[in-house]
Amino acid sequence: MSVFGTGIYASVSSVCGAALHRGALRAAGGPIRVHKLQGRNDYLSSYAHGIQSQPLTQWSSSFSLTKPVHVPLELTSNSSTTTQRPVKKPVKKPSVKKTVIGGNKDCQMDIAMVMDSSKNIGQRRFNLQKNFIIKLAAMLKVGPTGPHVGVIQASDSPRTEFLLTNYTQPKELLFAIKELSYQGGNTNTGKAIRHVAQTFYLQESGGRRGHPRVMVVLVDGWPSDDLDQAAMLARESGINVFLVSVARPAPEELAMVRDKDFAAKAVCKDNGFFSLVVPSWFSTNKFVKPLSQRLCSLDGLLCSKTCYNSVNIGFLIDGSSSVGDINFQLMLEFVTGIAQNFEISDIGARVGAVQFTYDQRLEFGLFDFSNKNDAINALKKIRYMSGGTATGGAISYAAQELFSRESGRGRNFLIVITDGQSYDDIAAPALEAQKQGITIFSVGVAWALMEDLKLMASKPKDDHSFFTREFTGLSEFVLPLVRGICRDFTENN
Repeated sequence: MSVFGTGIYASVSSVCGAALHRGALRAAGGPIRVHKLQGRNDYLSSYAHGIQSQPLTQWSSSFSLTKPVHVPLELTSNSSTTTQRPVKKPVKKPSVKKTVIGGNKDCQMDIAMVMDSSKNIGQRRFNLQKNFIIKLAAMLKVGPTGPHVGVIQASDSPRTEFLLTNYTQPKELLFAIKELSYQGGNTNTGKAIRHVAQTFYLQESGGRRGHPRVMVVLVDGWPSDDLDQAAMLARESGINVFLVSVARPAPEELAMVRDKDFAAKAVCKDNGFFSLVVPSWFSTNKFVKPLSQRLCSLDGLLCSKTCYNSVNIGFLIDGSSSVGDINFQLMLEFVTGIAQNFEISDIGARVGAVQFTYDQRLEFGLFDFSNKNDAINALKKIRYMSGGTATGGAISYAAQELFSRESGRGRNFLIVITDGQSYDDIAAPALEAQKQGITIFSVGVAWALMEDLKLMASKPKDDHSFFTREFTGLSEFVLPLVRGICRDFTENN
């Protein structure tokens, strides 16, 4: 067939999976033939004005154009019966990777954009939402050494459109956002937040170690599900959740809102910094700059520090004769289990260990190991001392040797594990350590006295002291202790 015009367009056809209409290879026009390439899927085109079509640049990877020797009367689907003809080079999408742009080095954040793709928003407002994100991404100045941006759509189920490292150049990122298609469905924002918190910032998904994690959640109206638990998970994971709430419910619509406090529950902190209330999608432009400035404000990202990456934990381990070799190994398994839960690194959590009998021995300090594997291996290799039990002196020693160095990067916690009665005073050393800002958890086994455990534990005493008759019961305290550390950290930050 012969075609004329300024551009060639492709569409799905019953003839051979593709057709051409309204366009030309050159201004003078001419005959052309469409060949579906071997092993390529049909290009899924969009529907507009009664025609399914997309620019040739979008399907040239699936189809090729040639100038036939003899112009057929009609297009045929059996390209294998025709003689081999010179293949015209397919039109390629313009390259956007030639110029490497570093990005804004003052905004090295990993940013997840959670878009509202529910039936509430509709196609028109969904397009306005895309425009808002495009302008925001442009102002952030995305680049390899700047902010990275990924996109997730929230509807019935969350859908990851692209990850943080898929598009690190501005042009390709903006093109990817433009190509996003509307989903429809319910506004399951909580489900999307949980999905992002659990999967999006992993290193295998493109998350960068040590870079602040930011999530921008856009909601049209109000969510269909609960946000409370998902938002708590995000905060505990060190994610700074921002909420852009567009077209908030009117007074007469409040009865339909599942949780009227959804905005306060969703954000990192309910202090006004993490929330933006936008009257409508037509007025989003004036909010682009304020939001971009907040996303790049390192001091304002209060949720970046968590109990998992901002604590110093000292283990004070009873090595007295009453413990024995086998039970001592169970104690080491216990402290190793606790350490496994934290992000130990040179910029994260730190652990150290002291073993005590009548004497004390510094096994390793908080700053001796800067990665989790080395710290865990060091704990496993601690050698049993054997001797008497002087817990009070051991607490004073640990406070001095473990926490005397500059450890202001995080909160200090001391976990004391003992199986018997101390031969020295406990109360005074424990009180002095607590005055230095050290939170003490006491763990007693077998013959340990509850009175001693309560004396050394921080307040409230019941929340900071544990007891089991058997060493095998220590493993049951791993998660309660981790939760206790996180509770104390959260309440004091």
